[in-house]
Amino acid sequence: MNLQTIKSMNGKDEYVLLPINAYQLLKKQIDKITSGEYENFNLTDYVQNPIAVMRIKAHLTQAELADCLEVSQAYISKIEKQEVVSPKLIEKVKSALKRQRHL
Repeated sequence: MNLQTIKSMNGKDEYVLLPINAYQLLKKQIDKITSGEYENFNLTDYVQNPIAVMRIKAHLTQAELADCLEVSQAYISKIEKQEVVSPKLIEKVKSALKRQRHL
């Protein structure tokens, strides 16, 4: 089994991603070592773009969201790279996700 590590800003290994099966087997040992204190993952700490956040929460790829909106995957990629997204576009994505029952 290969484990993926996530490095800190200074380049040192800081986190390890475990397959859920491995985590479940090790959970009691992990809880004992960490006293059950985990850092909660908050998507918006890592992803700022509201369109990307909605897409990820809906468990969609860029291509799948593009299909919902009848646009290209490249267009979704371009939108997700923007720092500011118009409220009109946000509403359009919300509507499309609701129609597809992803929200």
